[in-house]
Amino acid sequence: MNKKVLIVDDDPLNIFALKLTLKAHGYLIESCTTGQESIQLLQDKGGIDVVLMDMMMPEMDGYEAIRIIRNDMLISKVPVIAVTAQAMPEDRQKCLDAGAQDYVSKPINMDQLIMAIEKFS
Repeated sequence: MNKKVLIVDDDPLNIFALKLTLKAHGYLIESCTTGQESIQLLQDKGGIDVVLMDMMMPEMDGYEAIRIIRNDMLISKVPVIAVTAQAMPEDRQKCLDAGAQDYVSKPINMDQLIMAIEKFS
């Protein structure tokens, strides 16, 4: 069965590039550009195996979106992988503290990302 990945990123180019690569690996892709939209999608659609959450977005950042996801009984179990340009060790910990299960820094190492997706889905 193909795994469904939700890409959340405010940059359409990032979504496009990730979508292309992940589709080539056989994943089904959903995408949105805001944290609020990601929560709505998870609540309405279901069937998402893993979320790739950009941490630096306007309005609602990834940290806030993950906290909301973790506090919503319907969607709290969905694995979230933080994707961020913030690459210091404390940034990784901050993402994990917010409720992400894993962390991948930009520019994205696709092998590392695929391994993270496979680990949680």
